[in-house]
Amino acid sequence: MIDKNRITGTFLTLTGFDSESFGEREIADELKRRLRTLGLEPEEDRADELCGRKSENSAGNLYGFLPGTRAGTPILLSSHMDTVKPGIGKKPVVHPDGKITSDGTTVLGADDAGGLTAILEALAVIREDGIPHADIEVLFPCAEEIYGRGSAVFDYGRLRAKESYCFDLTGEIGEAVTRAPTILSLRIRVKGRGAHAGFNPENGINALTAAARALARIPTGRIGELTTVNFGRIEGGSVTNAVPAEVLIGGEIRSLVHEEALRMNGEIVRIFTEEAERIGASAEVESEEMVRAYETDRDSPVVRRFEEAARAAGLEPKLGVTFGGADQNHFSKNGLSGIVAASAMHDVHTVHEYTCIREIEKLAEMILELLKRA
Repeated sequence: MIDKNRITGTFLTLTGFDSESFGEREIADELKRRLRTLGLEPEEDRADELCGRKSENSAGNLYGFLPGTRAGTPILLSSHMDTVKPGIGKKPVVHPDGKITSDGTTVLGADDAGGLTAILEALAVIREDGIPHADIEVLFPCAEEIYGRGSAVFDYGRLRAKESYCFDLTGEIGEAVTRAPTILSLRIRVKGRGAHAGFNPENGINALTAAARALARIPTGRIGELTTVNFGRIEGGSVTNAVPAEVLIGGEIRSLVHEEALRMNGEIVRIFTEEAERIGASAEVESEEMVRAYETDRDSPVVRRFEEAARAAGLEPKLGVTFGGADQNHFSKNGLSGIVAASAMHDVHTVHEYTCIREIEKLAEMILELLKRA
């Protein structure tokens, strides 16, 4: 039923496109063509324009609907169209053992062409073999790699489905996560007063001193089992013989409990404010919610169906949690009960990324089993 040669051809075609975030025009057009061939009428929204990133190479989210041939539960299948950098000039290389890599100068793009390929293959088999199915919806978001910017602005009111399967996870096929964090992005500006470091340092207020004292008080890394805090960027000052008047710090908070992320954000605001005011400086802490935490009940129908489909495909399902974000964060925020499942990608976000055709075959088999059970 599953066609290995077709899977290989589809994957190589999709990974051959340049599709960095907000540069998905070519792959979106190819996916539209393929969806039409499979009996869906694809529609593209204005996500790129709504995000202020419209260009000749950008694309919106791609949505398609396939009416059911029997009664059942409508479900949504999703994988994203974009890749991280470096993703221009990708050249997939097929090795004799079935492993596929890039040529070593770019990412491969299995994240998330592995999921896209498997979804398309399952839809092809459904059509060719006349397998009865409930309503099927597909959503191929743009700009997932930038905290799901595309899916954040999708119109969820158009969906029939209340259950979603997002294929966008590294790991063995059959693995999935039912819980993911809130991610808050932090931008902190500490303002002091500049002065010459040799002639009149007493007239200055060292912004770096305030920032350093604040950072020393804030725990970083894994803060218990639920939360992580990181400060990954700092810049400021101009020359070594001047008291720095301003320092900028970039960081993030991740927590599996949304309220805990907000609490930690409040602590960071308090500490920076205190240390700045202690020496006559000031601190501004801006936080932006990139994705919202969710947890899908492991006894829910969407999880039980996944486990049944995995076993029917000869896989042993394994459920876990993640500290990474995905489109499912936005799906859950908008009322879709769902999971993020492994999608045949390894060493992602590096030039060493790879996949194996056999894994994409197994993923397509599992998706086919999901559609039979909806």
